[in-house]
Amino acid sequence: MITPTLRVARPTDNLTALLRFYCDGLGLHHLMSFTDHDGFSGVMVGLLQAPYHLEFTHQPGHTVGRAPTPDNLLVFYLPDHEIWHAAVERMIAAGYSPVTSYNPYWNLQGCTFEDPDGYRVVLQYADWSL
Repeated sequence: MITPTLRVARPTDNLTALLRFYCDGLGLHHLMSFTDHDGFSGVMVGLLQAPYHLEFTHQPGHTVGRAPTPDNLLVFYLPDHEIWHAAVERMIAAGYSPVTSYNPYWNLQGCTFEDPDGYRVVLQYADWSL
């Protein structure tokens, strides 16, 4: 089976702040940007060659606000302790402080950070398995 590419897209009022959070903090790459494409501007971030990327868009004159709940999550599974620890330290060095997860499960083996829109990213020290 061919693995599909996944794009997670959401609107924001803070393109510049999100680019800093996801690239400088989380370590993703700025893959591309677009300006005034049918009234929208945006950025795409991800890891080169990864089968996913995140897209953040902004429509001037339209306010989207913050995340609806503190349990809106993106979870990155990092099973290697050195890689997990380096990811957490990179977020802290970029100026982002860990937050307590709304769901206590994510506090057991993970470290949660809140992006400028209030959405949360969990760096989970574990293998992803069902």
